[in-house]
Amino acid sequence: MPPAPPQPTPKPPKPDWVETETGNKVSRRSQLHGTQHITLGGRCVIHPTVCIRGDLVRPPPPPPDPSNLIKSKTPLTSVSLGKYTVLNPGALLRPPSRPSKSHGVTYHPLYIGSHTWVGADAVLEAAQVGDHVVIEEGVVVGKMAILKDGCRVLRGCVVPPGMVVAAGLVVGGRPARVVGEVGVGWGVGEDEGGGGWGGGLREVWRGVGREG
Repeated sequence: MPPAPPQPTPKPPKPDWVETETGNKVSRRSQLHGTQHITLGGRCVIHPTVCIRGDLVRPPPPPPDPSNLIKSKTPLTSVSLGKYTVLNPGALLRPPSRPSKSHGVTYHPLYIGSHTWVGADAVLEAAQVGDHVVIEEGVVVGKMAILKDGCRVLRGCVVPPGMVVAAGLVVGGRPARVVGEVGVGWGVGEDEGGGGWGGGLREVWRGVGREG
């Protein structure tokens, strides 16, 4: 009998995570739309089934008048994440929108600071989220809301559009209301939920991709 033909060498499976030059770890099962409009600050973690709508971007300004030397500096960034920010499975980031006479709807950038935790299945349409913020599972943050540094949004909370949560406050409920302050029985030394208020998110980043 003729010898059996050689079997092709199977290709090694692709890793579940892609790591960028700046250390961002992005799951292959996440959905990043309009990546040219998404800015990652370095060492971010984007888990499976996260969706970032970077394609919802403010339209570029018209060409500048040649007689005017001052060029428009309107940013084309749609979503921006700071360092060590973690987006958990099912989270949705969508830039906030407002009615516009010229375009019908215009989108504004969504800025998220550093060392911020976004829980599973959270939906964010905020204008700004500060540093060291904890957003727990199932939270909804309405259009143009602002979450300032160090605040915490409890599980299932609904933050109404345009609401401003001051630094260091804890909010909960539907709609959101202030229920306490971080450091007075909330958030200090915790490593669950938000990964702690110190270097916990660095440890989360280090552990991604080492499973199994």
